Amino acid sequence: MIQRDLGFHPAAIDEAAAAAAWYRDRGSSAKEAFLTEIDRAVERIAETPERWPQYLQSTRRFLLHRFPYSIVFRFDSERILVLAGAHARRRPGYWRHR
Repeated sequence: MIQRDLGFHPAAIDEAAAAAAWYRDRGSSAKEAFLTEIDRAVERIAETPERWPQYLQSTRRFLLHRFPYSIVFRFDSERILVLAGAHARRRPGYWRHR
């Protein structure tokens, strides 16, 4: 297995934090479940980034199972870059300039 560096666009971190805060307001267990699913998604992406379907502009997308979010990322032989933690029903493709 190829070992790649894993990076996050600053806006992707902000999006995940905003979503976690929204879920926190609905209950601490919702926030924890959301963060757990994000962590699991990033681990799976890091293990096999080529496994996830191709998406827009040479990216790939991992759909979360319990929450209406996807992790949009790009990778090459050396690095995986998470570009967005995108809500499934808001502004599709807004992250394209990243």
